[in-house]
Amino acid sequence: MLSLAMIVRNEAERLERCLASVAGFVDAMVVVDTGSDDGTPEIAAACGAIVHHLDWPGDFAPARNHALDLVTGDWVLVLDADEWLRPEAHAPLRALMEQPRVLLVNLLRQEIGAAQSPYSSVSRLFRRHPGIRWSRRYHAMVDDSVATLLGQEPDWQVVTCPEPALVHEGYRPELVAQRDKAARLRTAMEAELAARPGDPYACAKLGALEVSQGQRRRGIALLEEGLARAGADALAERYELLLHLAIARAPDEPAAAVALYRQALALPLDGRISLGARLNLGALLLRQGDLEEAAALTGAVTDLCPELPLAWFNLGLIERQRGRLLEAISAYRRALNLSPEHADAQRNLAAALLLAGDIAGARNGFRRAIALLEAQGEPQQARELAHRAGALVRLDA
Repeated sequence: MLSLAMIVRNEAERLERCLASVAGFVDAMVVVDTGSDDGTPEIAAACGAIVHHLDWPGDFAPARNHALDLVTGDWVLVLDADEWLRPEAHAPLRALMEQPRVLLVNLLRQEIGAAQSPYSSVSRLFRRHPGIRWSRRYHAMVDDSVATLLGQEPDWQVVTCPEPALVHEGYRPELVAQRDKAARLRTAMEAELAARPGDPYACAKLGALEVSQGQRRRGIALLEEGLARAGADALAERYELLLHLAIARAPDEPAAAVALYRQALALPLDGRISLGARLNLGALLLRQGDLEEAAALTGAVTDLCPELPLAWFNLGLIERQRGRLLEAISAYRRALNLSPEHADAQRNLAAALLLAGDIAGARNGFRRAIALLEAQGEPQQARELAHRAGALVRLDA
């Protein structure tokens, strides 16, 4: 028997989609509401869930543990309301749950809106075992308890489902801004580091946040500390630390960044998890003029994740530098099919079409790029592009 366990609060817009995705796959649904005022509990009940109520304990881990205590299945699937289960994953997940020594199944999760890392791995499907409990602030996880349990009962196995199982929209830029995730992450990880100095997971999250917000010195220090403390078998943590340390080093120390990206790619991880390092290394090698390896790396990204617009855009830039105009045009068009408002892709496509002799296509492309920049609140860039493009092709023809 498989039970769904969820904690929710004010998720009326998303909850029905989430629960509908597990209908027919789970045998029971337990939803713990922590104080909604938008009809979330009623939606959960209408979808067939058993609804419980809990005053918010101030931390995700005890809330998740409360939900875990309420389920009765042999297996537990944990979702957030902004996630849903892909139907293609049902059969492979059932096959893994039937294996008698499998304790936990890591799930590949597609990250909608993530520009560089469109997949992550989350430990959300596991046997209901008294030794498995949630820990950590903000990004609560069962990994710590599972590691302890494996030390006590080494016959258990942790496996990964090769089929992407979940889709997650929580990292779409507009949702991140609405929910102020960065501020909440900072507060939680600062508290985590105060309780567990040098913790690799907290160093990775807070270090990456510091780098992204311009605090590179502290970010690099945190990432290096986390890397020094991360165990050799902590593959996901080591990858994240290496990736963000390379991002931080790239502006001033490109050679060091290349070495760090290579270390990240050497880790035995699913290729979809390490797409960010592969994509970034390809872009860095493009700037250094190593076009052949840049093309190989970026082409591998488009093979693994053809739905990623940035990969096709970067491939277009590389192919253009290699003098392969038709391939560059094709790559830019793939990027625009996936992200029609990508002004840089539109501008580069127009320039490539001009070089290929397609004057009408170039004219239309420049016009679209200018219109996109204006619509996106970039009038100065639009004027500059109109001036440069107008010197090459008549835009008013």
